[in-house]
Amino acid sequence: MNYYDKKPITTTQMDHHVKMTNRRLLEIDGVKEVDSFDSEEFLLQTVMGYLVIRGDNLQMKNLDVESGHVSIKGKIYELSYLDEQQGDKAKGLFSKLFK
Repeated sequence: MNYYDKKPITTTQMDHHVKMTNRRLLEIDGVKEVDSFDSEEFLLQTVMGYLVIRGDNLQMKNLDVESGHVSIKGKIYELSYLDEQQGDKAKGLFSKLFK
């Protein structure tokens, strides 16, 4: 089962938007939590699942927890979503690395 097979998003749930500008600025809405980040990789929990952002010289430009908005700047190489099983594995791996 994936996120698109589940029931429709209710009006109380955040929308999820991703906007990239020139592979240098990434703006994401619908972020629940920033699980881990460094200059090469971010792991975000969004309303649509875990999102991994990979790149070079990545920096968090803006974080608004209440609205679920995150801005990341740097050279962006990859955006990928993890399904639920991969998300748990990724979260466990990152929590072990950053303890």
